Amino acid sequence: MAMLEVKDLEVHYGVIKAIKGISFEVNQGEVIALIGANGAGKTTILHTVTGLIPSSKGTITFEGNDITRMPGHKIVYLGMAHVPEGRRVFSQLTVLQNLKMGAYTRKDKKEIEDTLKMVYQKFPRLEERKNQTAGTLSGGEQQMLAMGRALMSHPKIILMDEPSMGLSPIFVEEIFNIIREISKSGTTVLLVEQNAKKALSIANRAYVLETGKIALQGDADVLMNDESVKKAYLGE
Repeated sequence: MAMLEVKDLEVHYGVIKAIKGISFEVNQGEVIALIGANGAGKTTILHTVTGLIPSSKGTITFEGNDITRMPGHKIVYLGMAHVPEGRRVFSQLTVLQNLKMGAYTRKDKKEIEDTLKMVYQKFPRLEERKNQTAGTLSGGEQQMLAMGRALMSHPKIILMDEPSMGLSPIFVEEIFNIIREISKSGTTVLLVEQNAKKALSIANRAYVLETGKIALQGDADVLMNDESVKKAYLGE
């Protein structure tokens, strides 16, 4: 059984059908990439899966639980975390306060402290800046903070929306190395990413979206060498 299963999903914005009956699945331990041009519906899919916007049709199942109509805050308790596009850190709060916000679903103080240590190991820069307000961090550091905050809930699956957007090449490299590490430590990853080449380089499988539909799907290394994917998304 897939960890996350999306079946015949349709999403409307008013009269516009943004997602046109797509189905995909994510198995435990995988890194799955959703790639496609701007406006293909990638972010909409993540928002629907995490309960931020309602679907008009179809089902979403997470570890056997039907979460299609479940509100977002309840989905977090099941073990799903979302790193939104544009980072969305609490800019007035310190780095540490932001991280602790990520652990609000957890009660065991010792476990929270242990997770905080793990986050600091992955992101030493966050520990250096733990008392700084989040709004004063660079874009790359804010992205790290958003990822660290999501990890604080100890998720089984983490959904990341455009983690490399607007970052310098050196930060992009660093963020993708961290995604690899997160995956290696046992967390499943569903990744939406404009940088198709980078996404395919770390994914097991990928789905290519075109205007609300899945145009192609398969193993990431196969798609990386697919002529139509190269032309459309890899700039070759």
